[in-house]
Amino acid sequence: MVGPSPDAAIAVLDFGGQYAHLIASRLRRLGAYTEILHPEDVSSSTINGHFAGLVYSGGPSSVYDADAPRCDPAILELDLPILGICYGHQLIMQQLGGHVHHSSTREYGPARLVLQEAAGIFGNENPAEQAVVWMSHGDEVDRLPPDFAVLASTSDCRYAAVHSSSRSITGLQFHPEVRHSERGDAYLRNFIEACGVAGSWNLAEFMAAEVEFIREQIQGNKVFLLCSGGVDSTVAFALLAKALPADHLRGLLIDTGFMRQAEASAVCAALSAAGIELSVMNAGERYFAALQNVVDPEQKRAIIGQLFVDVQADALKDMGLNPAEWFLGQGTIYPDTIESGATRHSTKIKTHHNRVPAIEALIAQGRVIEPLRQLYKDEVRDLGRLLGLPPELVDRHPFPGPGLAVRCLCTAAVAETQPAKEPPVIDDRTQAAIAGFGYESSVLPIRSVGVQGDSRSYAQAMALLGRSLTDLDWDQVLDLARLIPNQIPAINRVVLHLNPAQNDGRLHDELLPGLDLNPARIALLQKADRIVHDFQVSHGLYSLIWQFPVVLVPVGDPHEPQRESVILRPVSSSDAMTASPFQMDKSLLQQLTDQLMRECRLANVFYDLTSKPPGTIEWE
Repeated sequence: MVGPSPDAAIAVLDFGGQYAHLIASRLRRLGAYTEILHPEDVSSSTINGHFAGLVYSGGPSSVYDADAPRCDPAILELDLPILGICYGHQLIMQQLGGHVHHSSTREYGPARLVLQEAAGIFGNENPAEQAVVWMSHGDEVDRLPPDFAVLASTSDCRYAAVHSSSRSITGLQFHPEVRHSERGDAYLRNFIEACGVAGSWNLAEFMAAEVEFIREQIQGNKVFLLCSGGVDSTVAFALLAKALPADHLRGLLIDTGFMRQAEASAVCAALSAAGIELSVMNAGERYFAALQNVVDPEQKRAIIGQLFVDVQADALKDMGLNPAEWFLGQGTIYPDTIESGATRHSTKIKTHHNRVPAIEALIAQGRVIEPLRQLYKDEVRDLGRLLGLPPELVDRHPFPGPGLAVRCLCTAAVAETQPAKEPPVIDDRTQAAIAGFGYESSVLPIRSVGVQGDSRSYAQAMALLGRSLTDLDWDQVLDLARLIPNQIPAINRVVLHLNPAQNDGRLHDELLPGLDLNPARIALLQKADRIVHDFQVSHGLYSLIWQFPVVLVPVGDPHEPQRESVILRPVSSSDAMTASPFQMDKSLLQQLTDQLMRECRLANVFYDLTSKPPGTIEWE
């Protein structure tokens, strides 16, 4: 990426954390140019005089593991500001003589930061205020190196922020780069000021540089873009159109059968109005056939990704286009790559459809172009506005490339292949907290993908039940949703049962076997999804919610196997790397629940209370 000279930049050492590039992205949005470096590739001599500041990112490893990623400890002796975040903070503490251990209390999600000293990047903070910060860790520092002082703590983390004024080094156990850390931008701005690189980056410069990069990469060839009509692929198409002649760019929308109700025609009409014309290929039968009896979410994504490549190749053939002249274009953004484990030390959370082996092989051949690969969703939206795209395209809710296929959980023909019937052990503290708020609990017999401590989890969900929506206290249930995954490793989601009145107070929570991806189930999910979409629009909620997945799960009463359950997953976010559950008005939530139960004949309606981390936004 083209930018200012490196000595006007902040280097981010990527230890494989889910948020490594989010740090770089956030610093860029605050006006500082950043470069991502691998820790093994740098030394004190390659850093000194070449960068104005340095950030050690988070990562999935434990610093005390033999194979944990490390970097040259002499870097810490350099005279430049250094910021360590999560794993990076722990590594700095260890290398300077402190100690890190596995914590008995894990922290995922929000925590209150209690300021001990207003110094360093906390120099302009009010000690009386307790800002919310975002945690995601199982290890913590339990002894500081010499000359380090505590700046701030949380209820479960004594050394949440530490500082050495003599070394200009700050360590943070929490993540200031995520939107859910209330004062995170202020801390990062102060770090940028300390580095002296304010005003060295903006998105308009990125756009100009990326246009030139596209032209250099293509070198007279052409681009065939798979466009879903979502924000990412639409903005990617518009950026490619700015860089390439009209006859060097074609777009194809593949209708997989897993799009929303009437989505293909609506997308084409909206894009046509914006001057973007697409070809459409209906491949629903092909996708349903390939995914018959497939249960595992990773296998689903792999099959869908391979089919995108196969269908694109068939489309080129049908159109009479020479594959040797055409690059494959994708609207890949950075969360897609980091969750797929694409950086050196990161772990795979889920394989995105645009990161399956066939795509990786084309990338290795230099035959794939991804103009948004360095950006996050909020930056993509801003870029779309710079490119002149209308709000109805730029402000659409994100929708996964595999579509409703990853919002429709499946089961094998027999229940024994699903999660073990023995439920996870619930400790006394958690049981007391659940009962103290007047709820009961049930561990659901399904698994979902999550992200905990920068690593993938595939664990069960716990349902809270026993109280009507009129008694809902958001603070109470969100406290439980934070406590339960932190205390019980086998649980990564907490959902609230919304329809006890319709079920005579009962929860239908048995596994329904033999439910795969078939047209009837997808039609049911499309109907529920349309109800939720229209409800948001009619009640002025659409612009307040970042994304609202509706998930169909094979949970219900075996005596009525046609009645499944849906999980509502509305979240607040800005970049998809972190998210918190949207707190819907109780009366509106009751209306929506009643409508879904009445029109879709469901066994249960649940509301996902889980933040990211420990849950991902999508369930698969």
